[in-house]
Amino acid sequence: MSLCNEILEYLHYHPESSRSEITDGITTKISSATLKRAISEAVKQNLIHVTGKGKATKYNITPQAHVLITLNIDTYFEKEIDERIVQQGFNFDLIQQILPYVTLFSDEELRHLTNLQKTFAQNVSRLSSLEYTKEMERLSIDLSWKSSQIEGNTYSLLETERLLTEKEEAKGKSKEEAIMLLNHKDSLKFILQEPDYLETLTVTHIEDIHSILTKDLNVDHNIRSRRVGITGTNYRPLDNEFQIREAMRDTCDLINGKSCVFEKALLVLVLLSYIQPFADGNKRTARIVSNAILIANKYCPLSFRTVDSIDYKKAMLIFYEQNNISAFKRIFMEQFEFAVNTYF
Repeated sequence: MSLCNEILEYLHYHPESSRSEITDGITTKISSATLKRAISEAVKQNLIHVTGKGKATKYNITPQAHVLITLNIDTYFEKEIDERIVQQGFNFDLIQQILPYVTLFSDEELRHLTNLQKTFAQNVSRLSSLEYTKEMERLSIDLSWKSSQIEGNTYSLLETERLLTEKEEAKGKSKEEAIMLLNHKDSLKFILQEPDYLETLTVTHIEDIHSILTKDLNVDHNIRSRRVGITGTNYRPLDNEFQIREAMRDTCDLINGKSCVFEKALLVLVLLSYIQPFADGNKRTARIVSNAILIANKYCPLSFRTVDSIDYKKAMLIFYEQNNISAFKRIFMEQFEFAVNTYF
């Protein structure tokens, strides 16, 4: 961990700290001059905000740093659910006042993703229409399997392939599990047939994707009007339908206003899950809508095949509780690289 990030992580948990408190609180032992230079550089990068003067000087992280700093996941989850200090309610400022002004990827990260995208575009340009379709089918099977597995579906990848290609249900599995997987296939088929459908994001389009994903699963297709709880966290999503719709519209405006496709796709993944607009199927919808945005812009879609389900859930919980995107951004970047190197 860099010195700057160590200072930022300390201030994340200990706001309004003095320089001496920071010195005593971080693991790395440094001189007063080194700390002063590190803080000065962080202030220039809009990561630390300074208040007061002289001995009364206090330091806090900025909203941008709050979103982007790397938090230690292992340390964070050493504390049980009721021991963690979390933001329990929905943060209205996050979508309206903070994320519009935050650049989610560093220049280095963006160069890496852009180079991967160029590789993808070059690879696709060499494929025939039939070859492209076959590769997309392969990715779709992997995505349907992993997206469903994250939600507790017990089909194996091989059983999923057999179901989606031969319509053969696995023995000992529930009908609902098969329907969940088949609905993923249908949603991806719809996106591929209408590749421009989510070039501009709307609440109606998100609802349409959710309806396909939850067809025949006894799930309400409308924006929910009652409270929902999330296992493993004390974060409570909005429970007012009008506020949920407002948050959804604000999210669409935020994403449509971003010029970076990678930011658009990442924000969809975390914000639809954060808002929890539906009674069920929120994270599934987020993964498909995110991929729809990538496909609409001719970017490589993600299968999430190699992501660990527990790591995925932990990254999402940190965003719920701390509004910090670093863990999920790492998953996004790893899965984009995996997809470019594995498919097409």
